[in-house]
Amino acid sequence: MPMHVREQTRPTHSPSPWQGPHLVTVHPDGAPAATAPAVDLAVIVPAFNEAGGIERTVIAIREVLNTLACTSEIVVIDDGSTDGTGEKAKACGVRVLTHRQNRGYGAALKTGVLGTAADAILIMDADCTYPPSAIPRLYEQLAEADMVVGARPLTSKGVDWIRRPAKWFLNGFASYLVGRHIPDLNSGQRVMKRAAVLRYLHLLPSGFSFTSTITMAMLSNGHHVIYDQIDYAVRTGQSKIRAAHFTSFLLLVVRATVLFNPLKVFLPLGLALFLIGVGKLIQDIILWNLSETAVMAFLAAIVIWAVGLLADMISRLQLQPPWQQ
Repeated sequence: MPMHVREQTRPTHSPSPWQGPHLVTVHPDGAPAATAPAVDLAVIVPAFNEAGGIERTVIAIREVLNTLACTSEIVVIDDGSTDGTGEKAKACGVRVLTHRQNRGYGAALKTGVLGTAADAILIMDADCTYPPSAIPRLYEQLAEADMVVGARPLTSKGVDWIRRPAKWFLNGFASYLVGRHIPDLNSGQRVMKRAAVLRYLHLLPSGFSFTSTITMAMLSNGHHVIYDQIDYAVRTGQSKIRAAHFTSFLLLVVRATVLFNPLKVFLPLGLALFLIGVGKLIQDIILWNLSETAVMAFLAAIVIWAVGLLADMISRLQLQPPWQQ
């Protein structure tokens, strides 16, 4: 068979664009994709020029899936590779969805999510860094959560020492904004309920920020997210992440928080301006000379708080908690 899938019997009903016994999708480039049978778990592997590791990754994933009692499939998204990644994946007997040109990590994951009808999806990189052996453990915990994330310790061999300070800062900053400790903001190995992902799919970016955004979205909206520590190995091939992506990740965290929990951003910012105004006012009273700086700081704080309250009202009206979906 062209994909890894076990036979199963399910009630028949009329399929919809989002779910059903079978799902017919269209590539982002316009070409029709293969019909996807409904399975319990789909492992989505985005790959861009990963010819050195795709075969080993697919074989290792298949061996683990064969031990599970659930029905499953492996879907590789060839994101415009030029090194034969797609051909090697097809030779392994899995379903391959192809982008004619490189569209980005997030775009590849979106294609995978829309290209399967599985109840749960698990994403993994094709560079042999994440352990397929963790799949059963992560999937088992999904019964009690909407997302289970394989958390990489900062001391892992696969995390370059030069990136550890930036990752530590991003994890800490994101933890403050959502009010919960986040061990790993952008882990590339996580299992999620597909229905929960579809809820936020239109907000998820096409670049590397996909995983960071889905993390912020779920934690900010009351979804149950579990973190489980995994081993993280040195990657096969060359990393696609650059130092310049740090700024993008930081901006993404702020934007996601403003979208889902705006008071976490606006209240501290307004408070900072208010305290500046208080300090300047005290100085002005001592000098007996009221300046415009203190007045402007107070006015700016009031405006920012007002905008924050308005943004919070809009956020609460537009986003319903998961138990009301």
